[in-house]
Amino acid sequence: MSQQVAKNVFLWEGRSILRKGIEAYFTILIETFWSKKRIMEVYLNEIEMGDGIYGVEAASQAYFHKPASDLTRQEAAAIAVIFPSPLKWSATNPTKYLRHRQYLIMKNMKRLGPLDF
Repeated sequence: MSQQVAKNVFLWEGRSILRKGIEAYFTILIETFWSKKRIMEVYLNEIEMGDGIYGVEAASQAYFHKPASDLTRQEAAAIAVIFPSPLKWSATNPTKYLRHRQYLIMKNMKRLGPLDF
């Protein structure tokens, strides 16, 4: 996750050895100076969640027309389940496969309870 944050927040698009080296440098800095909670917070606020939708709050507004803090467990799982293909899959019109994944996520949410970082 730290590597994704480094890549998406600090670097330009494309692939090169220079870019990979800088990505590794930023990843080490992130792991050294940021808490796990901060890494997760930045990651969840910058990931692509749909066409032109970046971050969980924006996804919550776009898909369910409410703040992320007001999502039900089922709605939160519906957003989580569209990974790794948020441009292909829909949180509001899930396939049978996505509904099964949503069920598994909700089962784990219940089993694990709130997570502390």
